[in-house]
Amino acid sequence: MKTGILIINLGTPDAPTPSAVGRYLREFLGDGRVIDIPWLGRKILVNGIIAPTRKFKSAKEYKKVWTDEGSPLLLHALALKDKLQERFKGDEITVEMAMRYQSPSMKSVLDKMNLDNYDRIVVVPLYPQYASASTGSTMQEAMELIAKWYVIPEVTVISQFWDDDGYLDAFVKRAQEFDLTSYDKILFSYHGLPERQVDKVYEDRQCSNHSCEEEINEENKFCYKATCYATTRALAKKLNIPEDHYTVCFQSRLDKKWLRPFSDEVVEELGKEGKKRILVFSPAFVADCLETTVEIGSEYLEIFEEHGGEELHLVKSLNSEDYWVDGLEGIIRKRL
Repeated sequence: MKTGILIINLGTPDAPTPSAVGRYLREFLGDGRVIDIPWLGRKILVNGIIAPTRKFKSAKEYKKVWTDEGSPLLLHALALKDKLQERFKGDEITVEMAMRYQSPSMKSVLDKMNLDNYDRIVVVPLYPQYASASTGSTMQEAMELIAKWYVIPEVTVISQFWDDDGYLDAFVKRAQEFDLTSYDKILFSYHGLPERQVDKVYEDRQCSNHSCEEEINEENKFCYKATCYATTRALAKKLNIPEDHYTVCFQSRLDKKWLRPFSDEVVEELGKEGKKRILVFSPAFVADCLETTVEIGSEYLEIFEEHGGEELHLVKSLNSEDYWVDGLEGIIRKRL
């Protein structure tokens, strides 16, 4: 069966310049699943306030991670695609890569895949934990684009994979670069979301009523907060980290109504408590980007040092390491 696999990550500006970053912010934040307010208010907020003001500061941040070859997020995705293609060599399977926002666009890549006349397509959003603003948006875009084809093949979408051993074991392998017992505290820092977005998962519109910090059940299995906590419990178990030695927290907030506890405040408090060495995982990201390299690796280190801490180490993302290629291959083959 002729199969096309499309791996998709969130996206990156085409260049670390204000104009390119502005285009990225307008497309990204203009998505109704990302900023879930009425269209007109979102357009005014994004195009009139956020993009014009944030593009300059964000461009400076992107310059810190940019390489001679381009955006790290894009480079990791390209390398992952190539390695994954090698694993499926001879299986009548072609691996493609796209970004939800900016280049290479999902439209351009799916237009190409349409011409290749596949019997089936497997869409793989590279977000381990489902969230409407990331996975949901990517799935919606893929389905809307494919729905326009005259001949629609069999389509499979992988909505999340936080509980797959291939993903978890890849982070375990990455963690072997560190002596976990030498740290005063270990943080599992996930990208934040507005509280209202996780509330919308539930019929009663109240995430706090569903034991999201303690268990996964039929009601909360697609709640981002619940799966973040479940991911942490699974990794802690595999890594033999005692429950009192780690903390779950959420980074990159825009206001106080986002998921708590906030990572930067946790880092600050640990410094004030006299902790000297902390280690930070960021399991919501499978590729290093601005939020890991700069926000955690640089900004949080500065916060920690300012409040008495000495060392903050970032566990790198999975990027295109061979053990992550192993894991992702396994995740996909289970759907085949």
